Amino acid sequence: MDDPFRRPTFGSAVFYKDPVAALEWLEKAFGFERMMVITDAKGNLAHSEMKFGGGYIMVGSEWAEFVASPASVGAKNTQSIHVHLKDGIDAHCQRARAAGAVIVREPADQFYGDRTYMARDPEGHVWSFGQTVRQVSREEAEKASGLKIEGWV
Repeated sequence: MDDPFRRPTFGSAVFYKDPVAALEWLEKAFGFERMMVITDAKGNLAHSEMKFGGGYIMVGSEWAEFVASPASVGAKNTQSIHVHLKDGIDAHCQRARAAGAVIVREPADQFYGDRTYMARDPEGHVWSFGQTVRQVSREEAEKASGLKIEGWV
């Protein structure tokens, strides 16, 4: 059956103590767009989805014992979401910083040809953002990093 929302194969869910505030912050800081928001009879968020480029995330509350915001578990992250930008990574970082993101890794060029930065949101989720700034061969990346790389396209 076709997906009427045209979601990609993979998506991720991110859990917050205050998911409504998270939706607003993710729009302001990262430029994500709400594509679906479902609330219950009391106005509590039941489910939401946000898009950015060709990807999407679900933003939810701590609705079960097995899901938690980093704010509820000593700021620990068990995963991080990476967002690949087409352009404007330095401006994107500035936007995130202006919205209150803590930049945990400033924008920097990487050996594999991307420029990346990492930001922590108000509840402690760490997000990474990257933009390809130059084409690098596997051999160049191995030489620059000292690592053996398999599967390089």
